[in-house]
Amino acid sequence: MGRTVVVLGGGISGLAASYHLSRTPGAPKVVLVEGSERLGGWIRSVRGPGGAVFELGPRGIRPAGARGARTLLLVSELGLASEVLPVRGDHPAARNRFLYVGGALHALPAGLRGLLRPSPPFSKPLLWAGLRDLTAPQGSDPDETVHSFVERRLGPEVAALAADSLCRGVFAGSSRELSVRSCFPSLFQAERAHRSVFLGLLLGTGQSSQPDSALVRQARAERWSQWSLRGGLEMLPQALTTHLTRRGVTVLRGHPVCGLSLQAGRWKVSLGGSCLEADHVISALPAPVLSKLLPAEAAPLARVLGTIRAVSVAVVNLQYQGAQLPVQGFGHLVPSSEDPSVLGIVYDSVAFPEQDGSPPGLRVTVMLGGSWLQALEARGCAFSQELFQQQAQEAAATQLGLKEPPSHCLVHLHRHCIPQYTLGHWRKLESAAHFLAVHRLPLTLAGASYEGVAVNDCIESGRQAAARALGLELDR
Repeated sequence: MGRTVVVLGGGISGLAASYHLSRTPGAPKVVLVEGSERLGGWIRSVRGPGGAVFELGPRGIRPAGARGARTLLLVSELGLASEVLPVRGDHPAARNRFLYVGGALHALPAGLRGLLRPSPPFSKPLLWAGLRDLTAPQGSDPDETVHSFVERRLGPEVAALAADSLCRGVFAGSSRELSVRSCFPSLFQAERAHRSVFLGLLLGTGQSSQPDSALVRQARAERWSQWSLRGGLEMLPQALTTHLTRRGVTVLRGHPVCGLSLQAGRWKVSLGGSCLEADHVISALPAPVLSKLLPAEAAPLARVLGTIRAVSVAVVNLQYQGAQLPVQGFGHLVPSSEDPSVLGIVYDSVAFPEQDGSPPGLRVTVMLGGSWLQALEARGCAFSQELFQQQAQEAAATQLGLKEPPSHCLVHLHRHCIPQYTLGHWRKLESAAHFLAVHRLPLTLAGASYEGVAVNDCIESGRQAAARALGLELDR
């Protein structure tokens, strides 16, 4: 009888793991288990009036680096290349990003002129931050918060405005709590390798091998900043699901896992009324969810995984008829000092006008979260759609001048959707890896809880988990 690998969690990480398992020569029997009735996790696209596309989760994928190239290769393998909507390097959504500070939108500095001239909201030319970085001594701590790292290397203003906003935009978290080593490894490694962030990023850390395809070459030639799919990003998990079914993967939906136990080196996966047996388990569940399923003999691992918490984000999609934005760009971020509730606003219609529907309406997405939402959750407040809608409409009116009521509005609260890599996160990963190795547990961890929250990171974590489950060596 052949080997059986059970993959827990049907988000993009679990789907990617199942995909790579199923394409291996002499593939094992693969069973993908998802607790809800739908696959794709946080990637969800819905159609609105006139065929407009609204993304409830991620909305654009970056093609940069080896991970970005591998995702484009996956898109080609799934036959989706003709559905790709690119944002080319000369497009306003690629060139322009904004900060909302002091009640006004400020374009983030770009190019040489941006370095040499004072660019509000920064009081000095960013060249000064660069000079500070070149002369600052190298850090000696094994980890540091993002705020501390940026303040030390680039100065307090860049830390308070840019780093704070970036951590809110990417992780919906606080730069004073998040780890630079785990959240922005390229910055951390640049300082370690070259004693300077700027020099390190300029010289690079050595190119890892990149896959090649027509789509990858096109993205490079046209300098894409990001891309989506015509019918929304959910086309990607949908195509993966279709592919898996064709390859003979068993896909179980609506089957929450109740517990895991080890018997004679094999897993028993309890699904409530039924049970699965597996030679190997890949968990693409959130770390705290997996921690509650592990057997007593894995208690030390469960304790570590239970400390990797995640924050909630309210996503409010708004569409306006006959409205115009005051600026053209990808969107803007909001530092916590400006507004503790609004993380940022994405100008969806600028990047992907093809998804505006007919007649076309201006689409923006307001992201709400941060300390404001955490305080509401801590107080046990009852969340209402109206509260989030009102907050989002006020932000769109104040920050973008969109004062008319929207023609369409969607509100979704994503509970515990973005894992927080807080100071010392790397030690948790080392501890988990050590436990799995020492006890030779046939368990591999994948997903956003560990080494990257972006779609590319999740897909890569699935690819690497599949390789480890099969005992293969991969290019990183």
